[in-house]
This record gives sequence, C-alpha cells and structure tokens, in this order.
Amino acid sequence: MPYARGRTYYDADSHLMELSGWLGRYADPCVRKWLRPLDLGGAGKAAGKAVDAAERRRGDPEAARALEENLMGAKGWAALGAFDPAERSRALDLLGFERQLVFSTFAATQFAGRDLDLLYGGTRAHNRAMADFCSDDERLLAVGFVPWGDPARARAEAEEAIRLGCAAVHVPSQPARDRSPTHPDYDPLWALLAEADVPFMLHIGGGGKPLHRAFHENGKPPSTDFLGGGENVRSKDYMVIHQPPEIFLSCLALDGVLARHPKLRGGCIEQGALWIVPWLHRLDIARRTFQRTETDLAELPLAPSEYIRRQVKFTPFPTEPVGWILDQAGEELLLFSSDYPHPEGGRDPIRRFEGSLQGASDAAKERFYSRNFAEMMGV
Repeated sequence: MPYARGRTYYDADSHLMELSGWLGRYADPCVRKWLRPLDLGGAGKAAGKAVDAAERRRGDPEAARALEENLMGAKGWAALGAFDPAERSRALDLLGFERQLVFSTFAATQFAGRDLDLLYGGTRAHNRAMADFCSDDERLLAVGFVPWGDPARARAEAEEAIRLGCAAVHVPSQPARDRSPTHPDYDPLWALLAEADVPFMLHIGGGGKPLHRAFHENGKPPSTDFLGGGENVRSKDYMVIHQPPEIFLSCLALDGVLARHPKLRGGCIEQGALWIVPWLHRLDIARRTFQRTETDLAELPLAPSEYIRRQVKFTPFPTEPVGWILDQAGEELLLFSSDYPHPEGGRDPIRRFEGSLQGASDAAKERFYSRNFAEMMGV
C-alpha cells in the first residue's frame, strides 16, 4: 500500500542527490575540465561518507529492497531513488505521488560564479543531466536551471532546457550584479517561458545567504544546523528564508513582468508560506503609496497582489499553520511538497499537513494536494 492514498497527490518539491562524477558525464569536453568538485560542505560532516556508501550500493538489488522497507526513514544519498532513476520510479510507486518535480541538490556549486563560459556550460550540462534522470518516467518532472548574467545566453539555455524536456526552470532569486531580472533585456526569457507553458521556479538557496554572517558571531559557541553542518539553515537563517523570494516576486509584480506576460506562471518552493499573508497586503499598499511618483505603478491594470494570486504558487513548510494561511490568503496559492529525499521534509509530511488542515473543506484540500500544482504546471 503506498504512503499517499485516498486522493491525487502532486509533489512540488523533490531532489536527486548527485554523485561525484554525475555532472561531468553530461558536460561538453571544453567545460568538463573546468567543473569544480562537488561541494558538500553544507551537508554535514558525514556527507562524503554518504556519497561513498551510495556509490558502493549502486545497482545492488538487495540494498534497494532494504530501502523499500524504510522508504520515509532513509534520507539523502541513503534513500531509495536518491540518484538512480529506476529506483526513483520504484520509490514513486511506493510514495503514491502521481507527479513529482525534481530539483538537483549541489550541482550548481560546480559551475556557479562570474566565469560566464563555465556558468552557462555547466548550466547546459546540468539540464541535460536532469532531463535524462526523468526521461523514462512521465511522473518525474525535471526542473532545469537558468542563471542571470547574460540575457541572451540565459534565454538560449532556457530554450535548450525546454527542448531537452525540462518541465520547469529554476531561476535564482538573487539578481546578477548589473541588472534586475525585470529589466527589458530579460523580457525575451519571460516571453519564452510564458509561450512554452513552462513555469519558473524559485527555491531555497537561490537567493544566497540573506542573513549577514556577523549575526552568527554572537559570542556563543558556533551553532550547527539539525543536519550537523554549519552552512545550512539554522534558527536565525530560518527567520529570513523568505526575504529573497519576497523581494524577487515583489519586483516581478511591481515592475510589470507578470502584467506583460499574463501566461507566465511560477512556483516559490521550500521557502515557506506564512509570510505571504502580510506581504500581499504590503504589495498593494506599496502601489497605492508610490503610484504618484512612480507612474508605471498607476498603469498596472490590476493590483499587484492579483498578479501573484493569478500566476504564482507557494509551498508551505509542514510546521506552518496551513489551514490558517488558506483562510487568510486564499485556497489558490498553496502546494503540497515532500522534499524527498531531503531530511527537511520529515518522515510523514502528509500527517503534519493534515493536522494543520483540520476543518478545511475537501475542495480546499484538493487544491492543496493536486489542483494548484496542475494549474501551475499545466498538467
């Protein structure tokens, strides 16, 4: 009997766990030699050992069968289907999810930076690899990646990602140094995504580190996150996770990108949703307050919050009061996600979500577990 049952479940956040040579196999030779080693520094002290153990068990059917018995308990590289696509299909059978967005985890550390040839060459390798991982199972929806930096090359890589079969495109919520993602130079990229019916994705980590490092220098012993590392999310980081996507999406609404491209859709993934309740109000207050001096605001046909409601969806954390968010912000905004096989998703996300959805109508639950995802993805 699958983990998820009784209704349709679409999972808006899952990951593959890269092995050391994974990305290089998909890179052009001129790019491959410049790729950096996989950086696992933020994954905790045991990350390197976990990768080694994963590589040793690859293709071991007995090990796979053992993992089936611990489907929601094994995490990271130790999970069923963490890096093997055939195993991942079996994991989906057992999970019971009918669709699942698949993001990479650490691959961008191998090519991110100011070297545009490495940046966009690594991007193409990444998107080839993601599309290949998901190619044999229509339930797996590959999320490609497109960085800012060069508008023409960004559009070209988005076009190539779509051609490869990526179902969505992850863009950083942190802009390049020279211009905003809302600059007219990036309009061809937004137009491409809109016309291709491929949504953009924002994801935790795509906005850099919003908390200044000095706030961790508090005179106390160095803290670690709950994974055992010192570079992932800690309590103070958690408090500001939402700030990069909040800024990014505010600019998309206030600068008219969503108005100019009404078919453009997007998802804000693994960055919580509690913050959107006051934010939607602040967006409209900003427009009313500044439209006399910023005439473009007055020319928006709709209130900025209406563009967000029409075109963007959000994944709440299982620890958030999802029922209350639905009551305050609307049933059309939230998406179910498991974060499989990352440990942040927990061992039983459905139970936790159900606990906060007591009293919600079945129609509201249907929207949360499947319909909003279907609208975002055009399923």
